[in-house]
Amino acid sequence: PAGGLALLLGVLLWRALHGAPLTELSGDQDFQLFLQRNLEFTRKIRGDVAALQRVVCDTLQLCNEDELLLVRQDLDVAQAPLEQCHKRTFQAETCFSQIRAGLRIYHGSLTTIQALLPGHTRLVETLQLDMANLSSNIQQQMEDLGLATVTYPTENQDPLPTFSSNFHHQVGSFFILANFQRFLETAYRALRHLTNL
Repeated sequence: PAGGLALLLGVLLWRALHGAPLTELSGDQDFQLFLQRNLEFTRKIRGDVAALQRVVCDTLQLCNEDELLLVRQDLDVAQAPLEQCHKRTFQAETCFSQIRAGLRIYHGSLTTIQALLPGHTRLVETLQLDMANLSSNIQQQMEDLGLATVTYPTENQDPLPTFSSNFHHQVGSFFILANFQRFLETAYRALRHLTNL
């Protein structure tokens, strides 16, 4: 029965998170399937973010991060933390929660990019839909494993970044995408780390 499996996984993961090796989980086919599917999903999202980065480069001539670092200091651009997903401090429960919180932040931030690139609305909307799906996949998996989940209310989203000029808006969008790409790389490594346990 599914309930028994979830309970067993919950116990195994609890033990794993509290000092026991996570090897018991590595044999679970549902969990491995979840990881494989969402590694693919994360790869797709990274590709879409890269496509948006190319649009920003081609359309706005903003391509080189080093050249823009001085402007960055004046910008209010979120960088979602993922320190719980690094190998040294890795904890599946907090890592999954941080991935979901970060996806929520970047989901909102992409709205500011959409305003800047109205001709690429479909790409931004596809990206936001994929992010929402990835977040709900992770939430579902956490629930299946009996991990604590946080459900974010949709109405009071994080405030969107505000920019004092059009140029700042453009550079801010560049950094939102650059930060998001780094965030996705870390999330991808964390999921891959779980497949190798």
